[in-house]
Amino acid sequence: MTVDAERINALYRLCHEEKWSLRKIGRELRMARKTIKKYLACPAAGRGAPKPRTTKLDAFKPLVRELLEKDPKASAVVIAQRLEPLGYTGRLTILRAYLATLRQALRPRRAFLRIESRPGECFQVDWGHFGALDYDGDRRKLYAFCLVECHSRRLYVEFTHSQTLETFLRCHVHAFRFMGGVAAECVYDNLASVVAERDGRIVRFNPRFLAFAREYGFYPRACNRAAAWEKGKVERGGIRYVRQNFWPLRTFTGLSDANGQARQWTGEVANRRIHSETGESPDDRFRPEALRPLPQLDADYRDTVLARVHKDMRLRFDGNRYCVPPRYVGRQLTLKADSSSVTIYDGEHEVARYVRSWHRGRTFGAERFEKELLEERPGAQRTRAQQRLVAFLGPAAQSYLEGLARSDRSMTRQMRELLALIRRYGPEAVAAALAKAQAASAFGADYIANILLQESHPRPEQPALQLRDPRLSELATDPLSLLTYDAFILAQRNEP
Repeated sequence: MTVDAERINALYRLCHEEKWSLRKIGRELRMARKTIKKYLACPAAGRGAPKPRTTKLDAFKPLVRELLEKDPKASAVVIAQRLEPLGYTGRLTILRAYLATLRQALRPRRAFLRIESRPGECFQVDWGHFGALDYDGDRRKLYAFCLVECHSRRLYVEFTHSQTLETFLRCHVHAFRFMGGVAAECVYDNLASVVAERDGRIVRFNPRFLAFAREYGFYPRACNRAAAWEKGKVERGGIRYVRQNFWPLRTFTGLSDANGQARQWTGEVANRRIHSETGESPDDRFRPEALRPLPQLDADYRDTVLARVHKDMRLRFDGNRYCVPPRYVGRQLTLKADSSSVTIYDGEHEVARYVRSWHRGRTFGAERFEKELLEERPGAQRTRAQQRLVAFLGPAAQSYLEGLARSDRSMTRQMRELLALIRRYGPEAVAAALAKAQAASAFGADYIANILLQESHPRPEQPALQLRDPRLSELATDPLSLLTYDAFILAQRNEP
């Protein structure tokens, strides 16, 4: 009988701690007294050694090892082709599994020296890719900039949507401010932002990055190719640690939210934990006084582009359109952007400023500057037909057109008919008829045409009717406008 570990532990507790008899233990655990004695004498008595499994590959393993030593890159398919003529009938899966184990065993092991830096001696810097953030269907790639102070393992993390040189430099400045100074040396891999060209150990650094390093007083050092262990502190304690400890089970509404959560995590977790290698928390081990002081610089490391303003007062940047005042149409302006804002300049003069949007296809500032254009040029919002009517009939035509727009009539057809009336009767007659129609709230080209028709064929005046009773001639009456009747009749005709 084989007894599991849980029952063996219960057996020991009841016998040695509770001082139960073997008979009572047997009744409780449903075990024979002979079995109880056996496990009390030797707890592992019932555990037999596992029987080794035999496979179809066992007889061929020495040959597989020999073939792999000849060519470590030989695939399972190629080796199977060598084994099948010798009688191998097993599957490729078991061969692949054995090759993976064998390659691990045959891989040469390299020894490395653990190098500990003095306080303030070295920063290690690296990028990591973390998928993408979604902005209502617009996806933006997400990157993490990590900087580690090597002595304390203190970590700075910042998420971005780009890896441009300007973004890289801004992240450096933010990290230096977070650390409170600059280390003597910064270590990188062969990033294009850092290394312009390399031939073996001869490195030509990016001139702009080299100028940045000179301004902040640190020496840049590039790792050898395929030598990630040369900056292992940021590889393991930066990118990998962020990926394994910060990233899982989190959601973000945007870039600012991701950076807000990262700041909270570094302050409460990453830099407060007891580090497995140093035995101290990074914050306690950190020595800010050992860093070089930050220079008093007012450098601008925003993304900068020159853009020409289109006729619609817009200039384009990063998939969006930003509006400027109408007086800048056709001119070339300077646009500068960081992760939080987009600012447009004319030389040194600030023209407009917007909050940075990570959506695409959006237009910003249109209502503000189009309103300014309409104030400068009231005719800008009129169509060509409206402009012609206003030119012929004067400002009164605009208010009549606004009333016409509130009706359910086709504006295009009504304006076409009004222009035809102007050609037939002249602008003065149409303007007078328009004033009468507006006074009666009769909006429509047919009302204007009826007024013009009546006025072009005046009726002969009839002599006054002589009443027999003179008192009837003195009755006071309010004359009614015939336009009221005309409007009523035309409305009846237009009804379906």
